[in-house]
Amino acid sequence: MILPIMLVAFFGTVEVCAAVAIDRKVTLIARTLSDLTSQAAASVDSTYLQNVFTASISIITPYTDTPVLATISEVYVDSSGKATIQWSQSAIIASTSATHATLTASNHTPTQDVTNKIPTALLVKQTYLIWSEVSYQYLPMGGSSSGVGVVLKTSINLSDVSFNRPRQNTCITYNNLPAGNCPLT
Repeated sequence: MILPIMLVAFFGTVEVCAAVAIDRKVTLIARTLSDLTSQAAASVDSTYLQNVFTASISIITPYTDTPVLATISEVYVDSSGKATIQWSQSAIIASTSATHATLTASNHTPTQDVTNKIPTALLVKQTYLIWSEVSYQYLPMGGSSSGVGVVLKTSINLSDVSFNRPRQNTCITYNNLPAGNCPLT
């Protein structure tokens, strides 16, 4: 009689521990993406960003069964305190067997107002930020694409963000953005 209860408790513990471990890795990916990009010299290109995204493969290993979706954006906070996207690039890490990330179009567009998505303490006027966003759809143990698992019956969206300031320059350009050599208006 106790065996079914003990099995559910065991599998539940395993599922929760795996979810916590993956959530921690999602946080590490977000921090790595913003950190590596903020250390770049005056400009980056698609190859540089693809390499930064590809670093995520070794972080998420061995947990990925679903794609990791990641975005790196540069945000400018103008003299009125309004935060806008300067440039943005997204990527998908399809699986741990992938050798590199696949660049995709970002949901963010240049000049998009993101003031309400930036923590108030980071809205320092006339400064730039590197903003990374990472999301991962956790499928429970024994789960399928429908997200039905042994103990947890639905999938869980794990996500995190990270912010860093550019370290070697005022801003970092990508595809000639921001125009005008890091304007501070």
